[in-house]
This record gives sequence, C-alpha cells and structure tokens, in this order.
Amino acid sequence: MGTLKEAARSEVDRHAAKLIALSERLHADPETAWEEHRAAAAVPQLLEHAGFDITSPYLGLDTAFYARFGSGPVRIALCAEYDALPGLGHACGHNLIAASSVGAALALAAVADDAGLTVEVYGTPAEEGGGGKIEMLERGAFTGADLAMMVHPAPVDVAEARPFAVSHSRISYTGKSAHAAAYPETGINAADAFTIAQVAIGLLRQQLPASVRVHGVVTHAGDAPNAIPERSSGRWYVRAETLAELTELEPRVMRAFEAGAHATGCELEIEPESRPYAEFRTDEKALGHYRLNALALGREFAPSGQAARMNRASTDMGNVSQVVPAIHPYIGIGSLPATNHQHEFAAFCVGAQAQQALLDGAVALAWTGIDRGAPSGSAALRRA
Repeated sequence: MGTLKEAARSEVDRHAAKLIALSERLHADPETAWEEHRAAAAVPQLLEHAGFDITSPYLGLDTAFYARFGSGPVRIALCAEYDALPGLGHACGHNLIAASSVGAALALAAVADDAGLTVEVYGTPAEEGGGGKIEMLERGAFTGADLAMMVHPAPVDVAEARPFAVSHSRISYTGKSAHAAAYPETGINAADAFTIAQVAIGLLRQQLPASVRVHGVVTHAGDAPNAIPERSSGRWYVRAETLAELTELEPRVMRAFEAGAHATGCELEIEPESRPYAEFRTDEKALGHYRLNALALGREFAPSGQAARMNRASTDMGNVSQVVPAIHPYIGIGSLPATNHQHEFAAFCVGAQAQQALLDGAVALAWTGIDRGAPSGSAALRRA
C-alpha cells in the first residue's frame, strides 16, 4: 500500500505545474452554471493525454463530461466542478475542485492496475444552483460507483460535510404599468409584491426552526421611477436539515410570496431552478481514510466554530451521496478573514496557499481511493 501511495504522490508532483495552470486558467475565465463550455473542454485535456477515454458532451448535457481509465473491480468516481458565481467569479474555488479531481485521477490511473481500480471523472456543471449532478444522476451517472469523492476549498480544513438540503426557486410577479404620478390608481405594482413577501418572510423567521435558512435576491423590480413596475423577479433559496424537513417547511415560505400577490393583485409564478439538493450522507470508512491521509500530508483540521462553517453549505453532491458512498471534505486555503462567496476569497483561490491545497487535495483523494481499492489488485485477480 505504501508503495502505491508513493507512486500516486509522485504522479501528482509530476503533473503539478499543469494542474496549477489548469486551475489558474479556470480562475481567469469564470463561466456560470450551464455556460461552462470552455471549462468543460479544458478540464479533461490532461486526462485524455494520460490515456483516459473521454465522453463529451455527456448524457445530453453540453457542459458535462465523463472520463474513464482502467478495469479494476473497484470504481472510484471523482467529481470535477468548474462553474463560477454570477458577479463573483470563482469565489467558491471550483477551479481548485476541478484541478484537484484531475490530479487525483491521474495519480490513481498510475496505480489502477495494482490497486484494483477503475478510475472515473465526472465533469459536473451547474453546482451553483443548477443541480447539474442531479440531472446527471437522473440520466444514469454514478450508477454502480463504489466511492464518489471531491475536495472543496474553504477557509480551513474540515473533514465532514454536513450540508443543508435546499430548494432553489425563481419568483416572478406580473402587475400593470401606469404613470406613477398622473395615473397611479390604474397600476398594479409588482415591486410592492416583493416588498410584502420579504416582510412576511422576515416575520416568519421567528417561527422557523433554527436549522432553516431563507434568503434570496430581487433581480428585477422596474425600469423607471415614474412608471409603476409591471414585472418583478427574484431568486430564492430555502434550506433545512433534511429533504423531509424542507418538504414540510417550504410551503410556509411560499405562502409569503402568495401574500405579496394577494395584497397587490399581481399574478405570481414560482418556478423551480432545479430539483432540491439533499442533505449529505457521509461514508464514514472512507472519511476516516481521508482524515488520516490528510493528516499524513501535514494538513490540520480546524475545531468547530465560525471559520469551519463552510461544511454546512448545500451541494448537489448530497444527492450523489444518497445513491453511492461518498465524501466531500473541505480543504483550507488560508483565506481568513475572507470566506466563501466573497471577492476576497476568490483572490485566495490562486497563489501559493491555493496551489498547496490543490496538490494536497489531489494526493489525499488519491490515497483514499487506494485505501478503498481491491487489496490484491486487478492484475492479481486476472492472474488467479
């Protein structure tokens, strides 16, 4: 096992410059959910050069891909996210996720035969609200995988993911325009509908469990101050500890939007952006391997506290974890006081500390895959 891990680490070291270049290329050219065309083309290139079989596009999704190497009995799936945030670029570090998963895949490919592995990389678009992995699951991705993994940047290292379940909705009100001074009584104000809904949500929060989060943005609420807005729109998230709790509580939040429509006379449309994201189900054995491997690389896991709270962020990897064994550890990039989804955090997703996290993440994932592999290796199985 030790020899296999040494070989895997050497492979990451051999490709380090190219992995860092890939991460920095993605960081400099952010693309948002379902628009990651350049990223989806760039990420599998190193894998293709290493002999992986590439399927792109994948499962009818233009910005998804699938890469496969080896024929061992244990299938290790690595998830490569590469979408960015609107207006914030790679402020969640998906450039590092993609490069770490590619690095881990290259390392595992080098030992796949002896470790008894089939190495798979899934290029997963639209994690930031689009539910790309859910679409892929419904079309057959991840079926039969023995372990699915990825490592996510955060201010500090945290081993266990404990994400909230979450729903994503587009909210639209339609009213009637009118001159705001001359004929205000003939208008129906769609912007006011959102104001009423947000006040109702604010009051509702007192009666919601502490685990529930409700937040969103108004993306459009009129065009001219002298015209009553006839249309308004926004994007809203509701989070809860589990899908079951979300199903129970989300209708109460939706009634707040209905209140805005009733009070103003607007028409309301609520459109899901994706299927709800599930809570995460951690494979404890694999997480134990990852924890030991990360410690062996000199990583230090942070105690619980504000800096470690990124592990509560929602992810469509939760849906994957409901179907196959999975882990989703967080790796620190030394960004404090900057935290995820801030411009300052995006700046930390390149540079020396980000590079070290990228390479450590790749090695820790690869070593965890080796720990999960068939002890005798596929070559030994074939000789038998």
